[in-house]
Amino acid sequence: MENVIHIDDPEIEVLLDDFIEIYGYDFSGYSKASFKRRLQRLFIMDKMVNFAEFRYRLQNDRDYFNHAVSEISVNVTEMFRDPVFFKTIREKVVPVLATYPLVRIWHAGCSSGEEVYSLAIILKEAGILNKSILYGTDLNPNVLEKAARGIFPMTAMQQYSRNYLLAGGREDFSSYYSANYNFAKFDESLSQRMVYSTHNLVSDFSFNSFQLIFCRNVLIYFDKDLQSKVLSVFDKSLERFGFLALGSKESLRFSGIETMYEMLDGKEKIWRKFK
Repeated sequence: MENVIHIDDPEIEVLLDDFIEIYGYDFSGYSKASFKRRLQRLFIMDKMVNFAEFRYRLQNDRDYFNHAVSEISVNVTEMFRDPVFFKTIREKVVPVLATYPLVRIWHAGCSSGEEVYSLAIILKEAGILNKSILYGTDLNPNVLEKAARGIFPMTAMQQYSRNYLLAGGREDFSSYYSANYNFAKFDESLSQRMVYSTHNLVSDFSFNSFQLIFCRNVLIYFDKDLQSKVLSVFDKSLERFGFLALGSKESLRFSGIETMYEMLDGKEKIWRKFK
């Protein structure tokens, strides 16, 4: 049986320092168990002989480093993921957004943009996409390039179409994209209302004022201190009576901002700021 070389805790600390000192990526607030698990998976997947080789590649090969960041920060995503959540957004949040003259929405940790396109479709069907700006940010510039292109595998469209219908969609989902061989290119009427840029939730701060902030299934990878810091950034970025949408396993409980928010829905993790 082939020997598997594990990365131990002191080596994890060395890599955390390298990420900050060489490239400015601060993963120190990430859950140590999650960070270690993803590094270990990367180590095995790329068939590294030993820790020294792994570290050398990270330090001296920017392409490999970008690949590593992609694997470490990867988020599982799909269009209209958790359709009931998006149906709640459609029915309870979008009508409120429609009352604003300009709608600003932040998708933090947007990965390759499936969630951003999902919301853009809902806004278009509500007739307010033309007065909306959707900001998609992520630590990883590679996934942001994919998001900006709006090109997704055709193999995913059947699932996305099912999700869309379950989320309350009533149009022909295929009308939002054009098929080109094995890929679907989404309509530019959606992407022209989007702005993508890198943003590190660990170290960066608020950059605008929003009526809706999405950050779904990202906080679960952070330790408690970093979760509190990020939630504080969201609070400073959110207008009064704005909405904050988190993932199914994430919560404002025991956070410093909990008392200023009320849950919009008993099941979906959507809060409204009232202070």
